[in-house]
Amino acid sequence: MTGNGTGDAEALREEIRRTRVELGETMELLVARADVKARLRESAGQAKERMRQQAAQTVARVRGQAAQKADVARSQAHEKGATVRSNPVPWATVAAGAVAAVVVLLIVRGRRR
Repeated sequence: MTGNGTGDAEALREEIRRTRVELGETMELLVARADVKARLRESAGQAKERMRQQAAQTVARVRGQAAQKADVARSQAHEKGATVRSNPVPWATVAAGAVAAVVVLLIVRGRRR
């Protein structure tokens, strides 16, 4: 052996330091795996976030469908309104028939009393 051996001692100290760091990291991983409550909380948080995303997607889809249905209903109502305005006689006949039916029902009820 040549010299006083300080190089070997420094290398040994450095290896001990690295081993301690590695051991500390390994212990942290083992503690994290053993912490069931924390793992369950994390898993529940992830599931909660997935449900929020799915709910947001569903709400967006339903709103889009509702908007489409509303547009269809508006256009149909507009078409029906135009039909009634262009030819009001059949609708007036239906309305007169309904009024006559109500009057007949009232008369029949009045006779039964």
